[in-house]
Amino acid sequence: MIPSDSRIIAHLDLDTFFVSVERLRDAKLKNKPIIIGGLSDRGVVASCSYETRYFGVHAGMPIKMARQLCNEAIIMRGDMEAYSNYSNLVTQVIADRAPVYEKASIDEHYLDVSGMDKFFGTWKWTNELRDTIKKETGLPISFGLSVNKTVSKIATGQAKPNGAKQVCQEEVKHFLAPLSIRKIPGVGQKNYQLLRNMGIPTIEVLTTIPVQMMQKVLGKDGIHIWEKAHGIDRAPVIPYTEQKSISTEQTFTTDTTDVAMLNSLLVSMTEGLAFELRKQGKLAGCITVKLRYANFDTHTQQLTIPYNASDHILIGKAKELFQKLYNRRLLIRLLGVRLSNLVQGYQQIDLFEDTAQMATLYQAMDKIRHRYGEAAVKRAVGLFPDTSPKAQDTGLF
Repeated sequence: MIPSDSRIIAHLDLDTFFVSVERLRDAKLKNKPIIIGGLSDRGVVASCSYETRYFGVHAGMPIKMARQLCNEAIIMRGDMEAYSNYSNLVTQVIADRAPVYEKASIDEHYLDVSGMDKFFGTWKWTNELRDTIKKETGLPISFGLSVNKTVSKIATGQAKPNGAKQVCQEEVKHFLAPLSIRKIPGVGQKNYQLLRNMGIPTIEVLTTIPVQMMQKVLGKDGIHIWEKAHGIDRAPVIPYTEQKSISTEQTFTTDTTDVAMLNSLLVSMTEGLAFELRKQGKLAGCITVKLRYANFDTHTQQLTIPYNASDHILIGKAKELFQKLYNRRLLIRLLGVRLSNLVQGYQQIDLFEDTAQMATLYQAMDKIRHRYGEAAVKRAVGLFPDTSPKAQDTGLF
């Protein structure tokens, strides 16, 4: 057993989540090669079944290439609303039972079950939780149980599909040693290629490299990767709350009924928040628009949405809410937008109808913003003339 004075962290990950949801909705898809993504050749793969992975298909690959690798695959447009609903079902099961949990993304959770061993047995308890999730949602799920987030996440990967694995403190080094460096969370394609070019194929070899060399080659990332290779990860499980949000609001020095200006400002504010989401690697599950009239009456409208961080989706939802709110045609004093119910993830999973070019466009725009500032690239509709009433960003909602 893991020593009682150690942290005990469980990592739960839904197996091929999007595909599993589609198979729940249509049993005929079971054991079939499935690709979730855009339907045109210019689309991208958002998720795929193990049957297609056998042929080399993976998330982020152009649909055209995936079709060539596995021409028998059934290609389906994703349904983020359905995936969001199932994700929330799983979160609710966990929330009802776990002492401390973190929703790390739409399909994975971390649980800190330290101290429960003396009462329940953490291995037995986590297995029972997994069985409950499978029973109540019908979704296959794997988990890893170990001393920190990194090792438990890697253990989950080794347990897939639909399995479970425990790695005790004394087993960590032996468990990690033979694995590819690709298994280390945070080692992306660029760092992987760099390390492989240095002659580092496995975690065991990586542990022989001095931390100073890793820092010299990869900077701070090198230190973090070196620590994870040694099974070191001090990151806490951050308690999940539906109140997590980012927001902005503008108070006008002169009250206004200029609907064109208000719409332009709404676009600009939402666009800025969407960029902030992507910068943090997060998705929003709820959007709220706020209006305050000249008499200080304040009204809000909110909408639960499929998780995403795409400008064009969020802007459309914000406009819908604004139209519902602004029906009195009175002078407006303040306008605000808030994105909440945040989880880790990337906007590409919402680009089922969009092309690879759209994903590339977002990446290019964000790259420019990172380098030259957020205002370097903006939608023309989000710009309003200097003659409009001046707005002051309060930074609050």
